[in-house]
Amino acid sequence: MTETTETGRKVTTSDRIKDLILSDGLRPGDLLPTEGELCSRLGVSRSNVREAIRKLSTLDIVDVRHGHGTYVGEMTLDALVEALVFRGVLSPGDDLDALRDVVEVRKALDHGMSEQIVDALNGTENSELKDLVDEMTALAADGKTFPQQDRAFHTGLLAKLGNSLVGQLVAAFWDVHTAVLPKLNVAVAADLEQTAHAHGLMLEAAESGDAEAFRAAITAHYEPIMRALEQK
Repeated sequence: MTETTETGRKVTTSDRIKDLILSDGLRPGDLLPTEGELCSRLGVSRSNVREAIRKLSTLDIVDVRHGHGTYVGEMTLDALVEALVFRGVLSPGDDLDALRDVVEVRKALDHGMSEQIVDALNGTENSELKDLVDEMTALAADGKTFPQQDRAFHTGLLAKLGNSLVGQLVAAFWDVHTAVLPKLNVAVAADLEQTAHAHGLMLEAAESGDAEAFRAAITAHYEPIMRALEQK
């Protein structure tokens, strides 16, 4: 069921359920009204409610637990990641535009948050991030990749800001990047040591309050993948 507002915007049953979640002050993990209650409150049929719930479930806005009810979802960016990964491998081969786009977005996020990260880490010691750098350095010396440590480092930096949305975006685009990379046969193994070292430089610059050095380290971090893409 679709309604049209005075401004011409179409309002679906899905939109109305989202409005209900907000107006009722529900939070992730809270139980939604039953299907019958939703029909009554929204004045729509069960088929409309079921279709809307299915749509919202695919977006992780609601979580359908069969036999228990429908709950407000965690609203992760998993659906975004899956869609972007699919986009990235839809036209494999010589066309690496999708991966270039993802790398550019990652760079933009890192550079865009650089001042805030440096301000948050200035004068601090972050042993958990230093341990990750040490692990990456050791693995690189052995010619091994370090995807888990790499992801944990980037999400760990953003966690210092207390901005959960930015952290989710960084993690989401990191996941897309690493999922698409092997499918498109872009090899950067020879640059593992430079990448690991760049992470160390990022941490040192942030802890010392040097935003310019932090941005330079970000550039060094992405040089290997950008060079590999340019050679394709």
